[in-house]
Amino acid sequence: MTSLPSPAIDLSADEARRIALRAQGFLGAPDRRSGVRGVLRHLGAVQLDTISVLARSHELIPYARLGAVGRDTVEAAYWTETHAFEYWSHAACILPIEEWPHFAFRRRAYRTRPQWHHDLPPGAYDQVIKQLRAEGPLTATELGGAKNKGEWWDWSESKIAVERALMYGEVVCTERRSWKRVYDLAERAVPDALLHDDLDDAECLRRLVRLAGEALGVGTRADIADYHRLKGEQFDAVVAESGLVPVTVQGWDKPAWADPKALETTPRGRHRTTLLSPFDSLIWERARTERIFGFTHRLEAYVPKPKRIHGYFAMPLLAGGRLLGRVDPAREGSTLVARQVSLDSPKAVAPMAQALLEAASWVGCDAVRVERVDRPELTADLVRALT
Repeated sequence: MTSLPSPAIDLSADEARRIALRAQGFLGAPDRRSGVRGVLRHLGAVQLDTISVLARSHELIPYARLGAVGRDTVEAAYWTETHAFEYWSHAACILPIEEWPHFAFRRRAYRTRPQWHHDLPPGAYDQVIKQLRAEGPLTATELGGAKNKGEWWDWSESKIAVERALMYGEVVCTERRSWKRVYDLAERAVPDALLHDDLDDAECLRRLVRLAGEALGVGTRADIADYHRLKGEQFDAVVAESGLVPVTVQGWDKPAWADPKALETTPRGRHRTTLLSPFDSLIWERARTERIFGFTHRLEAYVPKPKRIHGYFAMPLLAGGRLLGRVDPAREGSTLVARQVSLDSPKAVAPMAQALLEAASWVGCDAVRVERVDRPELTADLVRALT
């Protein structure tokens, strides 16, 4: 690791928190004119996940920042007019189409990968490309079936081939249809001006580090590298040329970098009150969330039920620029059910009620029912606030 320049800027922990909130779109007036596409472009990556409780995570991300955007509007904003593509970033993510050239380093790495979990029979790859060229965008099912008769990971030859082509960049996922990837040839789906792998690895990494720093506002090496799942040494190699500036943050025990534009003005404006997807980029990295908000959060969907503390899909409550609690939601008909509510203090009751009522309205529910509150003495106050 190269020696670091001495930071010339000192930030308090509160300043860093507010910079992070503004960078992620939670402080100040929401950019409704740019809408969902503006949120995607601003964040640079919106994580996808199969879990759907109130809605899928990629729908919850713009909702948390813009309010009650129609769910059909969200999908259309992502997937029409070649605005976005799906690729491996922080995880499987929707990415602005402008970012296509920046992932050339990852496509090249996949092309030279010596081993894969699935063997690919001779001719299967070429057959998939030929079929897409002849028939246009297709799902894996339309390409010949996604699975064999074994377990869920027992992919068919066509599924293996098209996923390999996706990683190589010869094929693009242009939308999700009933949660199935829709594949098309990159030469058709990516605008000509962007369809190239001209950027060398160092330039790809430099740009992604800069963009991650802008999306986070301020972050450590691990924070910024993790945004697009870069390695620490990849970050080290390009950070000096990225345009980010070294800073020190009170209470952070590791070096940090900030977007210089984020330091030009003091973050001001209205804070959002909302429920957050556990896959929201504001909180998807646990160590950062603990460092900035003093809030320990863990997705428990994959934890055995008897060992869960806060619930299957506990959504943190953001209010006043703080994380004040969480709720594990469910839906029963037109009722939003708060299976388990965790509140840090009595001051969290009113914002939790507001967030639950807004979320219920957004997903078409006309009532909210509370089943359990971790602080039973606050149950009556919460129920009253919901009526």
